Order: sequence, then structure tokens, then C-alpha cells
Amino acid sequence: MFEQDYVMRLIKEMVRAILKLLFNIDSESPTAELLENKEQKETLENLLDLVDAGKINEAENRLYDFISDSDMGSLEIALLFYSYLNDKTDAFLEENAFSREEVKSGMKNLVDMFGLSSIAGMFLEDL
Repeated sequence: MFEQDYVMRLIKEMVRAILKLLFNIDSESPTAELLENKEQKETLENLLDLVDAGKINEAENRLYDFISDSDMGSLEIALLFYSYLNDKTDAFLEENAFSREEVKSGMKNLVDMFGLSSIAGMFLEDL
């Protein structure tokens, strides 16, 4: 339990750091409201609706279909997606065939895709 809480805090801080460094967004609780682009906001809200409906794997697959490593807007959406997913309880994740480890793995894949591995390494290296 303690290790899972630790992983959750590290992911949260990594998301906050990337949002601050790349998008100049400083927020304790990053949400879709931070997105200025209406289409991006709508995309994220649709993904989060799938998560809430228990279709986490489908939401993540759609996210990866949407992501372009040259589009910083898709990075912002993905960060907010994983931040939202990270805030879900372990019980919710497990009930919906997902795990905290998959959240961590998704974040690692995301930052690798955008060439931000060094930032992720500061947060997730020892995990």
C-alpha cells in the first residue's frame, strides 16, 4: 500500500513538472479545464468518460491512436489523461482490468515518445 501511494505521488509530481516546464501550467490538480483548445478539451473529456465507464484499456488505446510525437497538444492531453487515471483508486483500476503498474508504464512510454525520458528518470528511475 505504501509503495502504491509513493508511485502515485511520483507520477503526480512528474506530470506537474512537465506541465510547468513545457506549458507553463502550475496546478495541484490538473484537469481538462486547463486546456484552451476546445477540440483538445473535448477529446480528453471523451477519454475520461471511457475511464469512468470502466473502459480504461479502450481509452488508453484511443489515446495512443490520437497521440502524435510532434504535437505538443497531444502530449498535454496525454499528461492530463494519466494524471486523471493516477487519481483513481487501486480498487477501481483492478475492477476495470488495469493496474497502478500500467499507469506508471503508460507514463514512461509517453515521456519516451516525446523525448522526455530524462525528466521521467528523475521521478520513476528507482521504481
